[in-house]
Amino acid sequence: MSATHVDTQAVDSSKRTWIIASTCAGAAGAAAVAVPFVSTFQPSERAKAAGAAVEVDLGDIKPGEKKTVEWRGKPVWIVRRTAEQLAALKGLSGALADPDSKRKPSELTPAYARNEGRSIKPEFFVAVGICTHLGCSPSDKFQTGAQASLPDDWKGGFLCPCHGSTFDMAGRVFKNKPAPDNLEVPPHMYLSDSKLLIGEDKKA
Repeated sequence: MSATHVDTQAVDSSKRTWIIASTCAGAAGAAAVAVPFVSTFQPSERAKAAGAAVEVDLGDIKPGEKKTVEWRGKPVWIVRRTAEQLAALKGLSGALADPDSKRKPSELTPAYARNEGRSIKPEFFVAVGICTHLGCSPSDKFQTGAQASLPDDWKGGFLCPCHGSTFDMAGRVFKNKPAPDNLEVPPHMYLSDSKLLIGEDKKA
């Protein structure tokens, strides 16, 4: 056995998820379009505890930006959608595999997010940033219009660089793609207009 061999059974599930996601994200390379990020993976001590809820400050997220935090070893996106991005969600149903989030609703979409925007507040979209195909991490493709690996009438969303699955700005997967389901919406609730709690939804 060579020194470089990795015993996958010895790698815990959360680390394995990160390894898969990092490998796929790296495959995208220079093809990824740069978008503004507010922060990337800065978990608090609470977030490091298994199952602990994560409190997020929304005040520093501008329209069109995305903030990423860690919850249960997974990347969770908070996207502040613009009015144009919200308007683009309309009329996409015919092109989506599960526009109303009816597949695996208890697992992937809480009752309060089974709407067009898959959100409690239309402006903010909260989702686990892991593709439902093989666990890769999709890239942001917020820019509209024709681009590599995207249709000419692209209205903004996410592209998984590993196998080409595409999702709209509500994390809904397009038809005839490898990913079988929409992106997961984690349990969450608003503590105030500027505070979000990921991992709990008792008041939602």
